[in-house]
Amino acid sequence: MTQKSEAQKGNITPEMEYVAKEENIDANKLAKLIDKGLVVIPKNINGHSKPCGIGEGLKTKINANIGSSSKIDDIELEINKAKLAQEYGADALMDLSTGSDLKLFRKRIMESVDICIGTVPIYEAGVVTLSKNKEIIDMDPDDIFKAIENQAKEGVDFMTLHCGITKDLVQKLKDANRMMGIVSRGGTFMASWINHNGEENPLYENYDYLLELSYEYDITLSLGDGLRPGCLADASDIPQIQELVNLGGLVKRAQNANVQVMVEGPGHMPLNQIKANMEIQKTICHGAPFYVLGPLVTDIAPGYDHITGAIGGAIAATAGANFLCYVTPAEHLSLPSLEDVKEGVIASKIAAEAADVAKGLDSAWTREKAMAKARREFDWESQFDLALDKSKPRQYRDKCELDDNEMCAMCGEYCAVKIAKGDF
Repeated sequence: MTQKSEAQKGNITPEMEYVAKEENIDANKLAKLIDKGLVVIPKNINGHSKPCGIGEGLKTKINANIGSSSKIDDIELEINKAKLAQEYGADALMDLSTGSDLKLFRKRIMESVDICIGTVPIYEAGVVTLSKNKEIIDMDPDDIFKAIENQAKEGVDFMTLHCGITKDLVQKLKDANRMMGIVSRGGTFMASWINHNGEENPLYENYDYLLELSYEYDITLSLGDGLRPGCLADASDIPQIQELVNLGGLVKRAQNANVQVMVEGPGHMPLNQIKANMEIQKTICHGAPFYVLGPLVTDIAPGYDHITGAIGGAIAATAGANFLCYVTPAEHLSLPSLEDVKEGVIASKIAAEAADVAKGLDSAWTREKAMAKARREFDWESQFDLALDKSKPRQYRDKCELDDNEMCAMCGEYCAVKIAKGDF
């Protein structure tokens, strides 16, 4: 069974009840959205994560990426990142590890948090391939499906799978003259494999088998945008849109098989193209939840990409994106530190809140009005409690060392709110 198959029967699962309460939405209405494929609840039947609803009419959700690399393989550091991401409000966590002992990494990380867990199984297949002294382009397709099934058994809730890169599309990519080519790691694995072997993408060719595995464990498919633009100049080009068209067909097949599915999106993109891209995705992909990285709205801010990503994320979520993958200050530069993880989550939470306010969600407006009331009344403790980052504003306030609780050091005795208090 899957959440979608139960919703189709009109059954309300415990997961649906939990999400309905969290979102303040009628459970029967939620079930209908799940049945239509407009909402997903990534929840593996073997998993232990808290249910999380992603999609139409729900709060914008945040994902944080963590994971070891072949150069930095510190499991305790990644576990601390996972805990920190959850503490600051991440709704989901993706383990993108490519270092040693991936299974142990996953197990420890899944034990350390109770938010939903995602992976990219082709990374594990790539590590297995290299351990056999073979090149990525010589990867055995069976290793990809073994990684998918093994991770499904372990309880992974959603998986990024680059099913939309086809043999035909790889040829189109060669003719596209992109500035950045392919920037998706999994997308590169798959496109290079196709190019070297002259064969069709095994995930595309054996998609029905993938659907069977997904149905068995209730894996939510996160159809990867392997050809997402890696710079502004490549945004909205033919390979990106053609892959999206391919994914639209795969979404419908998943929905018809009662498999939960969402779609991943860009990437790097100018501000003026974001809204149209969100609308195109929703149309082509039958309203499936949209999961975007950023989008980053300028390429010249390394060290500040959490800000460029939050700007794009706010616009994207307002225009229809449902799930924002955080971007940290370390993007394009290094493996993120603990502080980078915190900054990335907070930046994405700001984007999500801004979008939810713009969409008129009651939960967002309740928080905003509560903050306004606390500021009007100089209720500093309530302000700190309502803040997305509860420690940073307190630190700034404490630095002032003011005796008068009804002012800050910026305006002092000229505080507009204090002077006009009670008059307007």
